[in-house]
Amino acid sequence: MEPKKHILLITSFEPFGGETENASMLAVDALPESIGPWRLRKKVLPVEFGTAGAQAIALAEEIGAEVVICVGQAAGREAVTPELVALNLQYARIPDNAGRSPLDLPVVPGAREAYFSTLPVRAMAEAIRDAGTPAALSATAGLYVCNDLYYQVLHHFRDTDVRAAFIHVPALHGTPSMEPSTAARALELAIARIPAEAER
Repeated sequence: MEPKKHILLITSFEPFGGETENASMLAVDALPESIGPWRLRKKVLPVEFGTAGAQAIALAEEIGAEVVICVGQAAGREAVTPELVALNLQYARIPDNAGRSPLDLPVVPGAREAYFSTLPVRAMAEAIRDAGTPAALSATAGLYVCNDLYYQVLHHFRDTDVRAAFIHVPALHGTPSMEPSTAARALELAIARIPAEAER
């Protein structure tokens, strides 16, 4: 009998800032449908404060996801970086794709200042690095839409069994950069380090 597959939602972002591609979207699209005990459900999110998080949360609840991994692009980084912390702060260095530019606003007014990832992000980074791909644990996901999404997901699923993490991948072009296939393999290795609920 085939072992039970657990549901993992993995999100990426559409292009933004005048670009025509987003490294996260290409890397997630290259992933297989299943990795170990996890059956993947993929979703491309808009680069919009508030909206990205709302869409990810709604889909996670609809499909009964046990894990949510959000993936974004980080220009200037040479390594794949699982993110340790989400901050309750929005700061837009450039407008999002809806033209919004929040400056020093809370993601969720009155909520706690930060949430830690509920997945083994340090082990994820180590697994990627041990396989020969540059990887490092990052302290925070910045203050743009990536962090906004990450905070919303962790806040919404606090005190539940749904676990979440955010992973940044390098940009597609420029220096430094990374091929989508390399980034996808790194994501596979990260997902392979996540224990299913029954194995925790």
